[in-house]
Amino acid sequence: MTQRFQRRAAIGALLATAAALPANSVQAQKRPNIIYIFTDQQSATMMSCAGNPWLKTPAMDYIADNGVRFTRAYCTNPVSSPSRTSLMTGRMACDFTTWQNERVHDNHTAGSIRTISDQVKNTSLGAWMQKTEYELVYGGKTHLPKPLMPNVQGFNILTGDERDDLVEKSAEFIRERRSDKPYMMIVSLINPHDICYMAIRDFPLTGAHKNVAKTGNKATRVLDKAVKTPEGVSTDEFYATLCPPLPGGYEIQKDEPKAIGSLLDKYGFRREARANYTDRQWRLHRWAYCRLTEYVDAQIQVVLDAIRESGQEENTIIIFSSDHGDMDATHRLEHKSVLYEPAANIPFMVMWKGHIAAGRVDNTHLVSNHLDLLPTVCDYAGINGKADPRGASLRPLLEQKKGEWRKTLGVDAEVGAMVVAEDGLKYCRYTLAGIEENQLLDLKADPYETRQFASDAKYARRLKELREEFETKWFPTNRINLSKTNE
Repeated sequence: MTQRFQRRAAIGALLATAAALPANSVQAQKRPNIIYIFTDQQSATMMSCAGNPWLKTPAMDYIADNGVRFTRAYCTNPVSSPSRTSLMTGRMACDFTTWQNERVHDNHTAGSIRTISDQVKNTSLGAWMQKTEYELVYGGKTHLPKPLMPNVQGFNILTGDERDDLVEKSAEFIRERRSDKPYMMIVSLINPHDICYMAIRDFPLTGAHKNVAKTGNKATRVLDKAVKTPEGVSTDEFYATLCPPLPGGYEIQKDEPKAIGSLLDKYGFRREARANYTDRQWRLHRWAYCRLTEYVDAQIQVVLDAIRESGQEENTIIIFSSDHGDMDATHRLEHKSVLYEPAANIPFMVMWKGHIAAGRVDNTHLVSNHLDLLPTVCDYAGINGKADPRGASLRPLLEQKKGEWRKTLGVDAEVGAMVVAEDGLKYCRYTLAGIEENQLLDLKADPYETRQFASDAKYARRLKELREEFETKWFPTNRINLSKTNE
């Protein structure tokens, strides 16, 4: 009887303590920490958990093994600044304009956003999360227009470093935190983006590129290590046993849109790489891309170790993604900015140990990394945060609850835009060459996107339906202008 009385007394004391606390403090104790780790220029296939045998990514694999990996996740735009604009706003970057009234579709135009509407200010990721008990923390690469910089959006800045200092400071914050208040942290890592400098350095056509070629910096020093082949291995042995082979879809797409040629003309080093790289040089490019991905995976491991050592792993949601991918020699292209899968299809995984089913792979649902991130984070933070109505919380998918989900998803780009469908079809509309070019691709029949199917009669109905989705749902001509301050 005494023990029972003691237990009842202890429970009563806990309840009394909880009752004495403010309601929001009790709620805060129930909310998980949320950490969004995202890399730069990493394709969905660039993980060993995705079946890639040419690299090892144990940190990323750990997230996949303990959470859900979505294979059909896409960026909103396959280049950094527009994608990151979507991250901070939960909206398509192409709905913003520059001060010269240009639609935002590339790094230059995204960087030229000078104002955002009150609607965006009040529904950004930072604005929503400031309505919660969460502390907001940001570290690493920004590449954002001034109105959307993390400090303007209410985030405390850990560091502007994008590399080792970022992971060290992130780990220190996690290990040493003593507050009961939950936090949302964004860890924005630069790699495997350093792969960009390979073709720039090999074909320096502008003054800036020539400067990169002759002066070392952090990026090119890391790239030098990534390009280096193992000591004691002959060149023939390296290419025979260690170096990744040429990718599926290595050859230029049949009936390639003229917009791709216009893009290569705009960024001349990309045209030169396509024209002059040998098969072995393309394979070396792929080797370096693998090593840079392993390099960033090791940095992610530092953050994961800190979470475990803090004792907060089961109270922390870890979300992992990338801002866009890299063409990785597919269609003899490197860099990004195009609508092909290696550039647009990105990793997206969510782990909450003990709360989300572990080791599950979702090959069905279409996920937009930055349209869906904001409502997902807000959902787990306890508020109904929304921005672009086409974004949705991933919580029902993560918790395997039945319900409706989108059948199509839009992706904008410098070369045009596309709608990808649940059944594996992709409708692409290219405009960069000054003409409208239409393509229909079938990822099930032709996963490497070697040809198009728009002229095939059996696809006529689906082509019409996807055109309608493109014009009415994802890229209507009467889109709202999110840069106007009077909205």
